[in-house]
Amino acid sequence: MTQSNAAILKPVSSLTADAPWGWLAAGWRDMQRAPVLSFGYGVAFVAIGLAITGGLWMAGLSSLIPVAIASFALAGPLMAVGLYEISRRLDAGAPLALRDIVFVKTKSPAGLALVGFFIMFALLFWARVAMLLYALFVSGAYMPLSDFTAFALTTPAGLSLLAVGTVIGGAIALAIFSVSALSIPMLMDRQTDAFTAIATSIRAVKEKPGPMLLWAWIIAVLIAAGFATLFVGLAVVFPLIGHATWRAYKDIIEPTA
Repeated sequence: MTQSNAAILKPVSSLTADAPWGWLAAGWRDMQRAPVLSFGYGVAFVAIGLAITGGLWMAGLSSLIPVAIASFALAGPLMAVGLYEISRRLDAGAPLALRDIVFVKTKSPAGLALVGFFIMFALLFWARVAMLLYALFVSGAYMPLSDFTAFALTTPAGLSLLAVGTVIGGAIALAIFSVSALSIPMLMDRQTDAFTAIATSIRAVKEKPGPMLLWAWIIAVLIAAGFATLFVGLAVVFPLIGHATWRAYKDIIEPTA
């Protein structure tokens, strides 16, 4: 396997523990260089999230909104391909056009589709587990979101549901992060296969756990803050994380020969 296909991680010593803050700063600079496309991308992401939330509410399934929001957030790396393309074009000095961002020409489309399938499978698995936990701890009785919130925060069964759900959901989220943290921008940027990209992403988390887990924590906090503002903050948070993810990829993986 040639170096152009097999991504090589840069030396561990070259990545400091506070590197994620530098990725955020670089991502912010990318947003400032392409504000219309970046913020437009964020607004589109918010619109999709609001449509999903509104659909569940109108269907009388408001208690499923937290699970849907979590799943939506975990699918973010796959939905941020256009943001990676903006940063890539900024690096290359290439022109920015809406059609190039919406219809990104990835270097490894088949590999990207396979990683997307894995993420979707993991999200479906999480949704099934969440529904099973709901049925077990709530005794199968459906309740609206307001009643479910009171149940989850004030009853022993509700607190147990939160604890178990958080542990399982956290494990699934960590798995998705490990698989997608670098693999998606890598598949967009170079010709390689999905298994090499996934292995490289997992190896980065394994060999550089300090900065990578800090990066995962920062993403989680920013996404939570975005949702806490009723999705409005995500119009800024999502493109910021997308651009910063590209900067993380460029900082961790050696360029192609």
